[in-house]
Amino acid sequence: MTTETEEIRLSPCEPGLLTPGELRTLFLFEKLTDEQLTWLAEHGCTMSVPAGGLVLREGDPAESFVVLLTGTVVLTRRVGADEVETNRTEQRGVYMGATQAYLRDDGVPRKYMGSMRALSDSEFFVLSASDFGSLMREWFPMAIHLLEGLAFGMRSSQAAIGERQRLAALGALSAGLMHELNNPAAAAARATGALRQRVAAMRMKLGKLAAGKVAPDRLVALLELQEEVIERAAKAPALTAMQTADLEDELGDWMDDHGITGGWDVAPVFAQGGIDTECLSEIEQRLASAELLDQAIHWIGYALETEQLMTDIEDASGRVSSLVSAAKQYSHVDRAAHQWIDVHGGLDSTLVMLSHKIGEGVRVVKDYDRTLPQVPAHPAELNQVWTNLIDNAVHAMAGQGTLTIRTYREADRVVVSVGDTGPGMPPEVRKRVFEPFFTTKPVGEGTGLGLDISYRIVVNGHGGDISVQSQPGDTEFVVRLPIAEPASA
Repeated sequence: MTTETEEIRLSPCEPGLLTPGELRTLFLFEKLTDEQLTWLAEHGCTMSVPAGGLVLREGDPAESFVVLLTGTVVLTRRVGADEVETNRTEQRGVYMGATQAYLRDDGVPRKYMGSMRALSDSEFFVLSASDFGSLMREWFPMAIHLLEGLAFGMRSSQAAIGERQRLAALGALSAGLMHELNNPAAAAARATGALRQRVAAMRMKLGKLAAGKVAPDRLVALLELQEEVIERAAKAPALTAMQTADLEDELGDWMDDHGITGGWDVAPVFAQGGIDTECLSEIEQRLASAELLDQAIHWIGYALETEQLMTDIEDASGRVSSLVSAAKQYSHVDRAAHQWIDVHGGLDSTLVMLSHKIGEGVRVVKDYDRTLPQVPAHPAELNQVWTNLIDNAVHAMAGQGTLTIRTYREADRVVVSVGDTGPGMPPEVRKRVFEPFFTTKPVGEGTGLGLDISYRIVVNGHGGDISVQSQPGDTEFVVRLPIAEPASA
């Protein structure tokens, strides 16, 4: 395995060992002129590397262009803390190194995109990056213009579409947040209007009670009854819709039998509070007055409805507060860019922000290990990863299925798994999901950059790893984040 501290020990590069005729036997140079081959022979050199030696290291400045002459080499890329083998070859003439040295200087440092190690004693033909860049620009000017246009065009397109995707995602999240905020805000407004009417009705009923010359002891008893009923309603068990409807019928019949005016209008209020006919009979016994019973039922009904409306307002305002808190948690606008975080906070806030997309047809299962340690991270960036993974999972299920989010520990890493019960991905799609601009969504619905961005955030930005496994009915994206501070942070 390549380590960042491993020293590259190579034999001195000896110039002039290869003749123009020998260079022509390499497929890369076979079409060059004699003059060009002579130039290569004069500017290049031959280098020997013993078995096991490191030839190039990923991330080092790209200073050399190397061509294999003899031996076997292995090419690797670093994924988190692991070295992943991408190719193993003994084909004479394969090349690696400063392959983009011909691009004009745009201020971006050129680095090796992977590592190369010799598996057996090997020899290489070596050109410096500056010589390779010069010969490419001078000998193949038209090809260089095309290659530069392709390279810079792809980079600009990726940046522009990535920015567009982030803006589109922000717009979708903002619209969703406004939709989620509108529901509790409208509920609070409706409850406030109804509460104003009920308080006004209570004032009128109080005036009627007073005008009726109710004895003080009866009025005191009525007030005590009111408080007892409200307390009983607060402690009543929650009823199903069917149980509530049945209770309304029972209460309405009781009120009809006892001459309560508008009993069927009052019954739903008592049923909603879980008050049964036994409680009404107790009220009748303690008042011992048919005339006072009618007014008492309405008076207590107003009090019950007032309590219910205040509970509705409290729930609605609490929902607004939780949405604002989730939005702040999601965006991390008031926190440092890099910090130690609990991944569950970001996952929960992302679920809240995407609740309008998830809908009622998707069952969300959260299997969290709350004992997990905090991880060093850029929380806003990780929330972008959770957004992409959850959004893709919901899209794959077409609004029907189970979304499972698990967290657990695996050695020195915290693992976040996002699974769905969609149709799955065939192997040819699965191996390309992290490629930029690759998407299976219809034209206009996907840019193909969501998973590419997620990959770069997890792997390059956090020193972690992201992978996918899929079969029909079970697709799972797995993100592994190091518990220790990554070197790149």
